[in-house]
Order: sequence, then structure tokens, then C-alpha cells
Amino acid sequence: MSFSPSNAVQADEADALSMDDLAAAIDIGRPGAFAALGSAFLTRLPATPVPEPYVVAISADAAAQLGFDPAIAADPAFAAFFAGNPTSDWPAERLPYATVYSGHQFGVWAGQLGDGRAIGLGEVEHGGERLEVQIKGAGRTPYSRMGDGRAVLRSSIREFLCSEAMHHLGIPTTRALCVIGSDLPVRRETIETSAIVTRVAPSFVRFGHFEHFYSNDRVDDLKKLADHVIERFYPQCREADDPYMALLAEATRRTADLMADWQAVGFCHGVMNTDNMSILGLTIDYGPFGFMDGFNAHHICNHSDTQGRYSYSRQPQVGYWNLFCLAQALVPLFGPQYAEEGRSERAIEDAQRVLEGFKTRFAPALEAKMRAKLGLAEAREGDDKLANGLLEVMHANRADFTQTFRHLAKMSKTDASNDAPVRDLFLDRPAFDAWASGYRARLMQETRSDAERAAAMSRVNPKYVLRNHLAEQAIRQAKEKDFSEVERLARVLARPFDEQPEFESYAGLPPDWASELEVSCSS
Repeated sequence: MSFSPSNAVQADEADALSMDDLAAAIDIGRPGAFAALGSAFLTRLPATPVPEPYVVAISADAAAQLGFDPAIAADPAFAAFFAGNPTSDWPAERLPYATVYSGHQFGVWAGQLGDGRAIGLGEVEHGGERLEVQIKGAGRTPYSRMGDGRAVLRSSIREFLCSEAMHHLGIPTTRALCVIGSDLPVRRETIETSAIVTRVAPSFVRFGHFEHFYSNDRVDDLKKLADHVIERFYPQCREADDPYMALLAEATRRTADLMADWQAVGFCHGVMNTDNMSILGLTIDYGPFGFMDGFNAHHICNHSDTQGRYSYSRQPQVGYWNLFCLAQALVPLFGPQYAEEGRSERAIEDAQRVLEGFKTRFAPALEAKMRAKLGLAEAREGDDKLANGLLEVMHANRADFTQTFRHLAKMSKTDASNDAPVRDLFLDRPAFDAWASGYRARLMQETRSDAERAAAMSRVNPKYVLRNHLAEQAIRQAKEKDFSEVERLARVLARPFDEQPEFESYAGLPPDWASELEVSCSS
């Protein structure tokens, strides 16, 4: 069975799509879609087929967002379709596409980059939402830069699990619909097998897309891209005196919120290059990422990041720096009030004032999240010092980030006998006791009961996150064609705040061998 895209078939929310309907519903020519921007922005090409594709994993939740029943993954045509195998049969005007962008990598201008191993299949419209569907690992594109255009099973499973885990943590992210595997060999540090992950998002536009047209002095195309983003995602910007300055302000706000989200759960991205920053403030491009086990404020999750540019403590600063790169790319669009001055000097000054909004947004956002993690319903002077004091003691003791905040809910404002679960995470118990004394005094100022506070804390402090050793265990089994652990782990991570006593072991401290795990840019 083969499929080719046609005009969009909108999914009726009452009726799940069949495989035929799904293939037809992924429309590449809908007005207003990124693909409609034209050849300056993308290259149309088929995916490179893989032999004998098979389903490794599917997200029922992401499938529902697209309007179809995940049971159709049992149809062999499903694996073939999301491996990109049928695209070579599609007419030229409806071929998938790889987009071009540029960017700064590790703080250095890298020039032209682009979708080196990802192609967009088109959009699905369902439930009033339009979502782009993209397959990653689909083979070489004009932007592969000597790469093979492939992704491996290991990295695809990690991206699938983390995309969905972040979504269920309430953190803005691209979604992962499925992972398709193949026994096609791929060389990385060793020979591995190929895989393709299907990603879903309202848009995959990155800061680097804007940098590309700015760096090539293609102002008309830069404006076309900015207008696309504004019309589709930030229509309120059209009401502003300067729509493009307003676009920068929206990107600044969303990026600040995203950095606060990451810091609050101990998440490290690992490759915060400008080409990995979403204009919509989504977490995008899961490669060498990690949720911290023992808290280290200077934790570097990417083995390739030898200078620690993207360490946990530097993430907010890097997010701010990346916004400066975006602002510079948008300067040619600011105006017309800047035209007489050649637009640059005063436009840059005004853009810098907009970027200051990052600081005024990020700090209060993170403080609010930390206050909630500590179970404090009302803001009081000194709360920031209390939170920072805990992080300092956690850092000195390498106390487990996730367990520390989860176990704090068990503490009582009047009785220290319940402190053991969290206290035992600290080697320097007197240091924890000193902090706990101040915390308990602060809790006495709260009107909520211990039970009410504990319930509220359990809604914001996850019990389950995608620890590296959990992902590694699932990957090792998957390499033996046993995908049950991927499915089980995905189910656990879909309910991160629930107790799930049957999966208690997934919340445990990492085993000793986990400290030897490393992730790099090939992960």
C-alpha cells in the first residue's frame, strides 16, 4: 500500500482518521504554511528510503492531537509512511521539504546550516489547531554538510521519550509522534542502526532562520519570514507601533519563560545554539540533554561542550545572548521611524530595551516557580534567599534534584520527625538542618495545613523525570528488538506528578554505573 498527499482532509474530532485519511490530511500546500513561503526558504526533495521499517514507539497522546487512533500503527503502511519511504512517488510540487537556516554554534558564527537530516511532510489541521509534521533521520538534504542525514535508534528513542516527558511536565516543547526503526547500519562512534523520529509542532522556525536572511542581506525574504511568523502565531503584533519590535518582545518573553521552566526541573539542553532556539519558545532539538541527578549548578550534560558554555547555571544567560542575535537579525525590519538615521543606532538601542524584558521576566518567573516548589502560597521578603540557600546546600552535597524537592512535601511545619526522606539525601546533615530550621519558620507563616501544602507541592515537583540511566535501559532493550521498556517508560513519564507505586523503582536514585554515562552531539 502506498500513499500520496492531497488536499487536506480535516479530521472530524468524533471520528479517528484511518491510515489513508491520515496520509491525505498531511497537506503540504495549505495557504499560510511554511512550505508556501517558497524556494528561498526550503528545498523540496524525497526522503531516502530505509529497508524494512518497523514501529519502535508511538505516542497515543500526540496521535490524538493529530486526530487519529494510534492503533493504526499496526498497519505496515504506517511504518513505511513515517520512515518517509513513499515520498519518492509523490509529485514534485508536493514533495516534502528541508529548510535552510544559519546560526551561532557554541558562540561562534557557523554560517549556513539547515535541516541536514529532517524533512517536513506538511501540516495537519485538527481541533482548530494546525501542526507541522516533520521526520528526522530521513536521509541527506542539501544542508547535510557532509553528514549522512541519518539518526540512530539511540538518539531517536531519547528524543521521543524526552519530548513527551517535557510535554507532560507542562514545559513548551515539540512533540514526538513515533519512532520508526530499520536495520540499516549507520556509523557513529560504532555501527548502529537507523531510526526516524516524527516530530510535531506548530512551527519549527528557529532564530537561525532569521539570521540566515539577515547575514545574506536578503531583507525582502527576512520580512517575508517575519510576516509569516506574525500572521500565524503573533497576530497581536500587527497592532503594535512596530510589529517587528513587538515580535522580538514576544520571543523574549517566551524564551525567558522557557529558561525558567528548564531551571525549575533541573533540565539541561546541552546545545543551545541559535539554530536550536524556537521562535515560539519551544524546547527543540533533543540531542545531548539531561535531567540532573545530584545537583551541580555547573553541570555540563554535553560531553562535547568542553568549555561548559551550556552548563545548567549558564542557560539563562545563553538564552539572553541568543536573543541578542535574533534582535540583530531583525534590525533591518525596524522602522520607519529609524529610516532617517540609517536605522541602526537608535533601532539597536530600542531593541536592547526590549531585550531587558528578559531579565524582568525571567527572575520573577523562576522565583514564582521556586516558591511553588517550596510550597509557599504567598510571596514574602526573603523567599528568594530561602530558595537559593537550599540550592547551595544541595550543590555542596550533590543532593538529588528531583527527590529533594519531591520529599520536601513530607516535612511538617512543627515536627522534624518526618524530615528523614529528604534529610538523608544530604551528607552534611547539620547543613541541611540549619536550612530546614529557616524553612520551617517560614512555613509557620503559611495558612495552609501541611496536607494542603504537600498536595500542592506534589503537583509541581515531579516524582518521575527521564533520568539518563532510565533512557539507557530502554535503549539497550530496544537494540535487542524489545521495545517494551520504551513503552513502559513513556507511560510512567506521562504521569510525572502521580505516585504510581507500581513504578516506584523509576523514581529511585541512579545506580553507580549511571555516573559513567555520557551524551554528546552524536547522542
